Amino acid sequence: MLSELLVLALAVFLDVAFGEPPRWAHPVVGLGKAISFLERRAPRGSALREFLYGLGVVVVTLAVAGGATYSIVWLVRSVSEAAYVVVGALLLKSAFAVRELATSAERVRAALAAGDLTGARSAVGAIVGRETDHLSPELVTSATVESVAENTTDSFLTPWLYFALFGIPGAIVYRAVNTLDSMVGHRGRYEWLGKAAAKLDTAANYVPARLAGLLIVVASFLAGHPPAAGQGAWRILRRDHARTASPNAGWTMSAMAGALGVQLEKVGHYRLGDPARPLRPDDVRAATRTMYVVAALGLGLALGLAAAVRMAVG
Repeated sequence: MLSELLVLALAVFLDVAFGEPPRWAHPVVGLGKAISFLERRAPRGSALREFLYGLGVVVVTLAVAGGATYSIVWLVRSVSEAAYVVVGALLLKSAFAVRELATSAERVRAALAAGDLTGARSAVGAIVGRETDHLSPELVTSATVESVAENTTDSFLTPWLYFALFGIPGAIVYRAVNTLDSMVGHRGRYEWLGKAAAKLDTAANYVPARLAGLLIVVASFLAGHPPAAGQGAWRILRRDHARTASPNAGWTMSAMAGALGVQLEKVGHYRLGDPARPLRPDDVRAATRTMYVVAALGLGLALGLAAAVRMAVG
């Protein structure tokens, strides 16, 4: 049991201290290249064939990711527990990102604060899927805050929870699911090819997204927000969580809107929160601060869950 806790603790330390590994050494980058290779060979013109091919890609990708991870874990654990902790932490680190989420958001904030709207649009375009070329400063800020809020779920909380339940292979398999969804789980061109990936990602994040929303409410009492922020986060979470097309994203984004006392908007899609005041660049920093508190709370929950699971199974 102690080894599992050390793996998670060391992985989080590596993330906070060093951030992301170089692209050539990042397993998720390699996974993305493999998915791109398979995507380019997908059949076109038949919804059924595309769906079945996409389902096959999901099955093969998860089997390879989970099987390879399990084999590596088994091998290093047969050497020593110390080797398992070190190698396991490196593997687990590849499944989540806290520091990089904050760093990406800060790039947008810094550009906005400097009056560089073109640079801010470019920076936010790297972390959101929407068109950013014509966004106003307020909408750039909104998109950034939304990204920070939504990614509290899939960037770190969900992989930590799956690690707690299923070990390192569980976290890596989740990251594979999320990577598949981010690459092909979209409407339009990938409507049927990415259907299985999108549905599986939604299911995998269903409980963690709701937990993340509640953690943002708790964090709003602890992250230096005004005293009424926690009440606002809870009120807006309950009122607005179902306003997004995604059944998961609205939980964290609405809670963050309430915590900051602002309205978040994706034009033509949703508005979350009340327009009590205009958005400003410093709201990005406030969202990031809240995200870090959520990470601390989530880490405590994951460590506790990991300990409980290991005690239960002996």
